[in-house]
Amino acid sequence: QVQLVESGGGLVQAGGSLRLSCAGSGRPFIIFHMGWFRQAPGKEREFVAGIQYNGENTYYADPVKGRFTISRDNAANMMYLQMNSLKPEDTAMYYCAAVIMSGFYGPSRAQNRDEYDYWGQGTQVTVSS
Repeated sequence: QVQLVESGGGLVQAGGSLRLSCAGSGRPFIIFHMGWFRQAPGKEREFVAGIQYNGENTYYADPVKGRFTISRDNAANMMYLQMNSLKPEDTAMYYCAAVIMSGFYGPSRAQNRDEYDYWGQGTQVTVSS
C-alpha cells in the first residue's frame, strides 16, 4: 500500500509563488513515476506535470510550461512542484499521483490520469487577482 500526502497549498496573489510537496510512504519512491494533476470546480482533473522515476525526464502541460517546475527526492520519498508567476486560472485542488515503474513513461502516458495507481487527497491552491 502506498500513501501520498500533499502539502503547501494556500492563498496567493497573482504573480506570486507556491511550492507544493508530496510525501510518500509504504514503498520506496524510486519505483514510481510521479505526476501532479489539478481539478478546478466544475472541470475535469487535468495533467500538470510528470517526472520519470529517476528524475531524468519531466513533462509539463502547455499552460504551466516555463512557470512550474517538478522535481523529486527519492531518498526522502518526496516530490515537489514549484509554481511561479501564478495566475487566477491556476486555482484548483492539486493532487500528486504515482504509477509503478513499468514500461516507457513518455508524455502520453504521463498525461493520462488513468495510468496512475495511487493518488493523494489534494491540496488547495487559490490565486487571487
